[in-house]
Amino acid sequence: MKLLRIKAIAKKEWIQIRRDPFSLAMAFLMPAILLFIYGYAITFDIDRISTIVYDQDKSSLSRELVAEFRESRYFRIISYVEQYGDIDPYLDGGRARVALVIPYDFSKNVRTGRNAQIEVLLDGGDSNTATIAQGYILAISERYGQRIKGSTITPLIDSRSRVWYNTELKSRNFIIPGIIAVIMAVIIAILTSLTIAKEWDRGTMEQLISTPVKKPELIIGKLIPYFLIGFIDTVLSILMSTLLFDVPLRGSISLLLVLSSIFLFGGLSFGILVSIVARTQLDASQIAMLSSFLPAFLLSGFIFSISNMPKPLQIITYFIPARYLVTILKGIFLKGSGLKLLIFETLLLTLFAVVVFAAANRKFHKRID
Repeated sequence: MKLLRIKAIAKKEWIQIRRDPFSLAMAFLMPAILLFIYGYAITFDIDRISTIVYDQDKSSLSRELVAEFRESRYFRIISYVEQYGDIDPYLDGGRARVALVIPYDFSKNVRTGRNAQIEVLLDGGDSNTATIAQGYILAISERYGQRIKGSTITPLIDSRSRVWYNTELKSRNFIIPGIIAVIMAVIIAILTSLTIAKEWDRGTMEQLISTPVKKPELIIGKLIPYFLIGFIDTVLSILMSTLLFDVPLRGSISLLLVLSSIFLFGGLSFGILVSIVARTQLDASQIAMLSSFLPAFLLSGFIFSISNMPKPLQIITYFIPARYLVTILKGIFLKGSGLKLLIFETLLLTLFAVVVFAAANRKFHKRID
């Protein structure tokens, strides 16, 4: 294997990339745009839930209860209604997700020490929001009752929780690292999936076949420009995560870049393999999208916990390299994990990269079928 031939192939590939504005835009702008959109759009934090109030009691105590909800960051009072039938248009039209109905005898029951009930109507169309809203309502109601009574009930068990790694429980802190893994998996697979197929479509593969360039030299030469682009995208994503989204980076940035580079090499090799198998740019781009985005988004643990998946799907996730990068990114970003704690993911990512590169080298033939 001669470095001079690899350098020549890499230079040729870089010239082609520079002459293709669309590829350059996809390479540098798409990761930033996707990270920006997904970073702000995807969140599991439930707050400012649109709420309407039907206060039949209209007393100082009922107004205090409504104020408890309004002053919390979890509920946003958008309207007060005067009739029970006015609630339906708000919930049916999606303008409100919660309706509080305070009965006529609410203040009377509170003052006499009897059980004061309120009716809560929830929009179950979004079950996750409805479930979380129920917990918020229960907590606010209990706090209001304790404040009115002026006493608290000492529980039998005093449970005190401490949250490690993400003390503010911001969903953005664990979503952003996962988004980086998904975006990189998609971008690098799509970019390199067109390299070999592009040569066949343009009719330039015959010229490469006639040269003394060997198969590994050709593949490595084509990988180098895209590896540099992917590395720059990784650095850009890390900067956006820490500076724009305020995600803490507690671990070693050098370790993060090294392990990300292993993932990049494996993903780029997979894209090359797809390009070799597909032979046409259209087929290659479609295969790359389906085989990278969906597995990385659904089976990497980015959104859905792998431990909660059915056993067959859990087994399949071991073949998804994005799974290991998600674990690595979350570990280094939030926990400050070192190589010792990430050795399993590192070994499997390395194994994937070696196997895929070997498969691409074996599958590629320097001949015209």
